[in-house]
Amino acid sequence: MAQADEVARTGGTAGTGATAGTGTPGTGATAATGTPGTGRATAATPSPEAVLRSSGYTRLLLLAAVVGAPISAAAYFFLQLVAGLQGWVYTDLPRALGFAAAPVWWPFPVLAVAGLGVGLVIRHLPGHGGHSPADGFHTGTTPIPRELPGILLAALIGLGLGVVLGPEAPLIALGGGLGVLALYAARRGADGRTAAVLAATGSFAAISALLGSPILGAFLLMEASLAAGAALGVILLPGLLAAGVGSLIFLGLDSLTGLGTASLTLPGLPPFGRTDVVQFGWAVLAGLLAALVGTAIHRLTAVVRQHVEPRIVVAGPVIGVVVAGLAVLAAVLGGHDVSFVLFSGQDGLGRLLAGQAGWAPTALAVVLVAKALGYALCLASFRGGPIFPALFIGGAGGLLLSHLPGLPLVAGVAIGIGAMAVVMLRLPLTSVLLATLLLGSDGIAVMPLVIVAVVVAHVTAARLAPAAPTV
Repeated sequence: MAQADEVARTGGTAGTGATAGTGTPGTGATAATGTPGTGRATAATPSPEAVLRSSGYTRLLLLAAVVGAPISAAAYFFLQLVAGLQGWVYTDLPRALGFAAAPVWWPFPVLAVAGLGVGLVIRHLPGHGGHSPADGFHTGTTPIPRELPGILLAALIGLGLGVVLGPEAPLIALGGGLGVLALYAARRGADGRTAAVLAATGSFAAISALLGSPILGAFLLMEASLAAGAALGVILLPGLLAAGVGSLIFLGLDSLTGLGTASLTLPGLPPFGRTDVVQFGWAVLAGLLAALVGTAIHRLTAVVRQHVEPRIVVAGPVIGVVVAGLAVLAAVLGGHDVSFVLFSGQDGLGRLLAGQAGWAPTALAVVLVAKALGYALCLASFRGGPIFPALFIGGAGGLLLSHLPGLPLVAGVAIGIGAMAVVMLRLPLTSVLLATLLLGSDGIAVMPLVIVAVVVAHVTAARLAPAAPTV
């Protein structure tokens, strides 16, 4: 196992293509490298065409396809387990205890237990349960095999008990770690480049079907890798292949189990006509508002993390109780279920928009504030991903804006999602693609509005962020 850990440690960053050597993938040969992450090669580095023509790269593609299938299956059952835990904790367990439905106080003990459980994992298990989502969305360092149980446990406890985070970050970490573990099981002494590519391949396979599209999953990881300054040439094709295999595996398992697959498309939206000048004005405003809200979330997260992280075992349950209080307060004031504040929002956004006629603007505003505050607290204290709560907050904010004249519902939701996603993820191209795919057949029509909102939000948030320290 020590050898496996060393292979993983030399594998670079999952999904980044950072390499320990530049020989032909799969051959174990090494050569001098250019500056890491710059894409500049020395004379000893093979050209991309030479890499593609090599037999080692062909073997690597085959290995990516083989490894992608079981990792995709593992990701599928992980997501089903999270959904099953949520249903059991908030529906089946209260009924088993004699309640007709979960009582209004139910989230308090549940999230206190979540805070304690995740805190113990962070403090005592190797890997600290994975990287903190307060650091933002990135592919992260590939976990070594002995860190995988802690990442899995922290994700299941937090997400299964209802914290305001998504499953994408644990999936990426678990997929990358399983990819390296599979490589070690198949080939002892594999070179660092092959380990890096297989780690990235595992992440691609794990995340692809969660986002409803292999292209979107691959695009997300590639843009995050580029933002980290990494070269993508070696991992691009194996990653895309693994993403495609992952989607096929998800569809096949859905057919066999009937448990269902993920889809980002929001159902039941009214038809959208065409864009106009007024809507572009609203897109600019939405971008500005999203930058303000997202910056406030980032800053609150940083402050809370500073105080919680050193004493996570004690502070975790306290944060859990506060998040539960926000959900209960919003439910009492707004007359809607606590699930609109708790959980990632992946399912909640569709339900919110499907029943949008029953939402008063004040109730929607209460849920928005509670969700944003709970999101910030969970980013600082738990383990999970930042994507889906950001999409919910942006979509709900766009729904609220659509009550104003000149902004159709579909346009409001689209610009809200794109603007909030880019502020929280710092990935403008992925944010545009996310908002476009969520709107289904109307996505292309509203894309110009989304682009304006995303650019305004991205630039404004950059200006509001603290200046980087000069060296």
